Amino acid sequence: MSSLSGRVAIVTGAGGGLGRCHALYLASHGAKVVVNDLSQPAADAVAAEIRAAGGEAMAMALSVTDEPAVAAMVAETLHLWGRIDILVNNAGILRDKSFAKMGMEEFRLIVEVHLIGAAICSKAVWETMRAQNYGRIVMTTSSSGLYGNFGQANYGAAKMALVGLMQTLAIEGEKYGIKVNSLAPTAATGMTEGVLSEDSMRLLDPSLVSPGLLPLVSEDAPTRAILCAGAGHFAAAHITLTEGVQIGRSDTAGEQLAAQWSDVVDRSGEIVPAYGFTQAEREVAAATGSAPVSAAVR
Repeated sequence: MSSLSGRVAIVTGAGGGLGRCHALYLASHGAKVVVNDLSQPAADAVAAEIRAAGGEAMAMALSVTDEPAVAAMVAETLHLWGRIDILVNNAGILRDKSFAKMGMEEFRLIVEVHLIGAAICSKAVWETMRAQNYGRIVMTTSSSGLYGNFGQANYGAAKMALVGLMQTLAIEGEKYGIKVNSLAPTAATGMTEGVLSEDSMRLLDPSLVSPGLLPLVSEDAPTRAILCAGAGHFAAAHITLTEGVQIGRSDTAGEQLAAQWSDVVDRSGEIVPAYGFTQAEREVAAATGSAPVSAAVR
């Protein structure tokens, strides 16, 4: 039996490039796939590929920013297959410019498609996943968001925001069996054409990214993982918190902080917090001396 047999997946932006590879990959492992794209012919073509290979697929053309249309897609999926187990928020666009030359309409557009679109789709499947006590959601983040990239202030902001969305949805979904993770792909697609060299484009076949989905959407998936994938290489990224220093109330706190900056950013004892309030717990513990800083970490 295939590892995703009986599971139902929605993949957004799946009419070509990375999304197409995701849809084909999930189908090859037994999932029934809703192929979403802005283009009906593109979605139809990918769904036809899946069916030709013996899988089950449905094509739905709509924008992930269209809330009623997304709701209709979810309703149609439930009508046809009775459940939704996997959502891959892959849809995206680029409008690269340096921040000095970027208009706010170009900034808003990227945030609308990547962040708001993912939020709309996640919200549309959330109650279904809660009710069935099972769900797997994958956000598509990027190294441009995690680490920055020239000319991508809009894209980077949206992609890092998706990590924040992942962190909170994972916490809220935990008791309902909903696991939420992020995939940071590097792939030769229409979005990266002209950005990467021809040699790099050949190495970065998007089909080499899609296997990264399997551990993120399987029965024993982690939650709150950030998986970086490209050219068949996989690595994990983390948002960490250093041990820091306790300065307390002082008229010269800023000067002391500057003098101890190397201690503040020392990564030797850094942790990956289990939730955002870990920061406050550590700060209060350090200020009161009620417990060692490490004891406040979970």
